[in-house]
Amino acid sequence: MLPASAKALHKQSRKQSISIGRGTRKRDEDSGTEVGEGTDEWAQSKATVRPPDQLELTDAELKEEFTRILTANNPHAPQNIVRYSFKEGTYKPIGFVNQLAVHYTQVGNLIPKDSDEGRRQHYRDELVAGSQESAKVISETENLEEDEEPKELETESGSQTDVPAAGAAEKVTEEELMTPKQPKERKLTNQFNFSERASQTFNNPLRDRECQMEPPPRTNFSATANQWEIYDAYVEELEKQEKTKEKEKAKTPVAKKSGKMAMRKLTSMESQTDDIIKVSQAAKIVERMVNQNTYDDVAQDFKYYEDAADEYRDQVGTLLPLWKFQNDKAKRLSVTALCWNPKYRDLFAVGHGSYDFMKQSRGMLLLYSMKNPSFPEYMFSSDSGIMCLDIHVDHPYLVAVGHYDGNVAIYNLKKPHSQPSFRSSAKSGKHSDPVWQVKWQKDDMDQNLNFFSVSSDGRIVSWTLVKSELVHVDVIKLKVEGSTTEVPEGLQLHTVGCGTAFDFHKEIDYMFLVGTEEGKIYKCSKSYSSQFLDTYDAHNMAVDAVSWNPYHTKVFMSCSSDWTVKIWDHTIKTPMFIYDLNSAVGDVAWAPYSSTVFAAVTTDGKAHVFDLAINKYEAICNQPVAAKKKNKITHVQFNPIHPIIIVGDDRGHIICLKLSPNLRKMPKEKKGQEVQKGPAVEIVKLDKLLNLVKEVKIKT
Repeated sequence: MLPASAKALHKQSRKQSISIGRGTRKRDEDSGTEVGEGTDEWAQSKATVRPPDQLELTDAELKEEFTRILTANNPHAPQNIVRYSFKEGTYKPIGFVNQLAVHYTQVGNLIPKDSDEGRRQHYRDELVAGSQESAKVISETENLEEDEEPKELETESGSQTDVPAAGAAEKVTEEELMTPKQPKERKLTNQFNFSERASQTFNNPLRDRECQMEPPPRTNFSATANQWEIYDAYVEELEKQEKTKEKEKAKTPVAKKSGKMAMRKLTSMESQTDDIIKVSQAAKIVERMVNQNTYDDVAQDFKYYEDAADEYRDQVGTLLPLWKFQNDKAKRLSVTALCWNPKYRDLFAVGHGSYDFMKQSRGMLLLYSMKNPSFPEYMFSSDSGIMCLDIHVDHPYLVAVGHYDGNVAIYNLKKPHSQPSFRSSAKSGKHSDPVWQVKWQKDDMDQNLNFFSVSSDGRIVSWTLVKSELVHVDVIKLKVEGSTTEVPEGLQLHTVGCGTAFDFHKEIDYMFLVGTEEGKIYKCSKSYSSQFLDTYDAHNMAVDAVSWNPYHTKVFMSCSSDWTVKIWDHTIKTPMFIYDLNSAVGDVAWAPYSSTVFAAVTTDGKAHVFDLAINKYEAICNQPVAAKKKNKITHVQFNPIHPIIIVGDDRGHIICLKLSPNLRKMPKEKKGQEVQKGPAVEIVKLDKLLNLVKEVKIKT
C-alpha cells in the first residue's frame, strides 16, 4: 500500500529529523526537533520550496490510499496490429503482442573452449603461468644456496663419497629448473577449406559479353472500370463456365465400361489441341513459304513485271492476271462484297451470298492474304447470305457485315470462334429487307463505335456499340417524291424508297449520298430525318454503287443496271460525264493514286479502266477477266498502295490483276523542273476537266 499524494510525502518528511550527529542528542522541547552536536550549519538553514501548482489537500484526502498492481505487461505495446493472412485471404488482427521491454543490452565476447581461438588462448595462459612458476623456483634456490654455504664448510671433513653425489644432484636440479619444458603448439588446420597443392588448378577468368538492341515498344494504357462493366465480365465468365460444363456432359461416355478409355481419349485430345495451337503459327509461316515457292512466277510478275508493249499501244493499257482466290466451302455463292484492310495492305475481306432471291441459302465471310492464295486466313459462316461489309479504319480487326435477312453483325478477328461478337435482332431494330451497304463512321461523343446501314426497307440506321449490345437510331426514311396516294378515308400513303447504296462525304461529316432502286440519288444530312438536301434523277434502273472522289470534294460517281456510269458535280443536277458500257454495271471504284482514274465491272465479264485526263470519251482498257464467259463480274476494288485491283464474280472466284504502266500514268518529269505531286495537283487536274465540260454546256 503506497501513499499517492506528494503533499503527504512532503508533510511526513517535515516530521522526520533533519540530521543525526555522532554526539549525544538533545531534545528541544519548544521546537520538537532533534539537534545533534555534529550537524552542519547548511542543513539547519535549509527551507523547502513549494511549487506554485501544488494541490491543497485535506487530511482525509491525504489519508486516502490508492492501489497499484504491478504486472509484466508493457503499457506501450500496441494492441491494434493487423496483418494479411495468406491462408484466409483477408486482414486479421494479431492476438499475441510481445510485452518484453529491453532496457540494456551489451554484446558479449564469449568463445567456446573447443574452438580454435579458445585453444590458442588456453595455450597462452599456460605459457604465462609456467614462466611465473619457474621464476619463483629460481628465487627459492638462490636463497637456499646462501643458507647452505656455512654448512658445506662444516661438512668438509665428512665422507668423500657423499660430496660428488650431492654436487651432481644440484647440477641436475639447476639445469632442469633453468630450462622448463615448453609444450609444443599443435598446428590447427581448417577442415572445411583445405586443399592440397597438387589438386589446385587454374581458374578461367570471367568475361562479359554485351550486345546493344532496340528497346521494345511501350505504350501507356489507362482505363476505368464501372460497376456494370464488372457485372458484365462476371456474366460472361459464368456463361463460359456453363458452356464448358455442357461440353463435358456431352463428351462423357454412356457406358460405364468404356469410361476409362473415354477419359484417356479426352486427355489425349486435349494434349493434341494444345500441341496444335503451339504449332499453328509455325505451320502458317511454313505454308506461306510453300505457296511462295509454288507461285514464285506470279510473285515475280507482281513485283517486277511491266508490260513493255504499252509504249506502242497509243495510251491503251492492259490488266495482267496474277492470283486467283477460291474456296470449296464458298462454291456456288456470289462475291457480294470486297474490302481491303486499311492497316494490313495484303489482306482483304470477301463477302459471299446470292443476289437471286429465289436461291437464298447460307453466307460466308473470308479473309485472304496475297501471301497465301491457296487458303483463307480467316473463315466465318452465317445462316443468311452476306450482302456487304466494311472494315474499321482504327480497329482493323473489326468487320461490320449486313445480311440478306436484314440483320447487321460485327465480327472480331481476334476471337477464334465463328459467331459474331455483336448481332442485331428483331427486338433491337433489324431491317425488314436485305442490307445492301454498311459503312463505319467516327466514334460518337462517348467514344463508342458507330456504323451506318442502308436497306431496301427505306431506313438508314445508325448502329452504336454501347457496352455489349447494338443500339440503333433511324437517321432517315426514304420516300419517293410525288408518289403519295390518297385513301378514301382521307389518309395519305407514301411509297417507300428502297435504298441500295450510300457513301459519306470525305470532309463534311454530316453529308452523304443514297442511291435507290428507282434510279434516284438523294443528298442527305444526318441532321434532317424528314427532308433531302437535294435529289438527282440519275438512272433509269437501280443504282448499284455511289462513291465520292477521294481528292475532289464536289465530285461523285454512280453506276446502275441501265448500263451507264455517270460522274457528277453535287452542286449541279445534271451529270458531267456519261459512259455507256453495253451491259449492266455491277460496281465502280476510284483509284487511290489519281483523281481521274476509275474502274468499272460489268455483268458480261469485263473490266473497264478510265482515265479522264487521257481520254474523256471512252475507256483506255476493256478486258474480259472472268474465268468463264458465263460468269458475271460483281465487284471491284483498288489496292491502297500496290498497282493492282481485285474483282469478284458470281461463282465465288476472286481474281487479282496488275495495272499496266499506261493505266497508272503520272506526270512526266522535265529537265530542270520538279514535278509537283499531291492532292492539290490532283484537284487542279480534275477541275480543268470540269471547267471544260461546264463551258461546253453553257455554250449549248
